[in-house]
Amino acid sequence: MSETGELEERARGVLERCRGARVRLAVAEACTGGLITASLTAVPGSSAVLERGLVPYSNESKVELLGVPPELFVAHGAVSAEVVQAMAEGLLARAPVELALAETGVAGPGGGTPTKPVGLVFLAVARRGAPTVVERHLFPGERGAVRHGASARGLELILEQLAVRS
Repeated sequence: MSETGELEERARGVLERCRGARVRLAVAEACTGGLITASLTAVPGSSAVLERGLVPYSNESKVELLGVPPELFVAHGAVSAEVVQAMAEGLLARAPVELALAETGVAGPGGGTPTKPVGLVFLAVARRGAPTVVERHLFPGERGAVRHGASARGLELILEQLAVRS
């Protein structure tokens, strides 16, 4: 199965599970550039679950659209657990949804540093009435592989959080 087909299958599972649990979903993708949203919207009927998908690529857009406090960028950088948590919680606060997924990372090929190498991705799921879950991953490979890995794990993380609270 192709990478695109694999993501669509995972997306189909997310949509079915959300539909069954009556959960609406929003996504903020800084590193994957909309790949998660694209995989969800490739499935017919996704509008019953997906309320919005944002690509807040710049720090300014994260502040404006998601309410990320600017001081987090200074203290921790855009690619950090603190920023991704603020992204997910900001999205949840601004959207009429029960669950919000956010991600930020370094897809490459440039932009990596010794402390934040190419492939570093942070994911967060915020859900009403539950603590926000934040994960740190280091995905191997080139830009496409990092984006695919982050998207696949993001979809899995949604499923895991639905299983915890359904």
